[in-house]
Amino acid sequence: MKHSACGHCSSSVEGVFRLPRRFGRAMIWLYRHTLSPLVGYNCRHLPTCSVYGDEAIERFGLWAGGWMTLARLLRCNPFGTSGIDNVPLTAPPGAHWYLPWRYARWRGVNAS
Repeated sequence: MKHSACGHCSSSVEGVFRLPRRFGRAMIWLYRHTLSPLVGYNCRHLPTCSVYGDEAIERFGLWAGGWMTLARLLRCNPFGTSGIDNVPLTAPPGAHWYLPWRYARWRGVNAS
């Protein structure tokens, strides 16, 4: 019997490719339920950094979303930015897997 591209097989392959994304989101979930209550809820941005990270990783994957989250965490300090800072709907122009720092917004909030 010749193997065909069935729905079950393609969903299994999709699941494998989503493992890094799920791992990243699981780490954020773990942070939210362990360290976050101890540190306190005092993020300078809306949505909070953990919500931002979860959304960025869900939308763009662990690699690109992870870089976006790292930049957001580095902006969230007493001398950094504050205010409404949503995850972009599309990847920034010029962002490629081999130029990961271009995924991130290193300064400012809600850059157009």
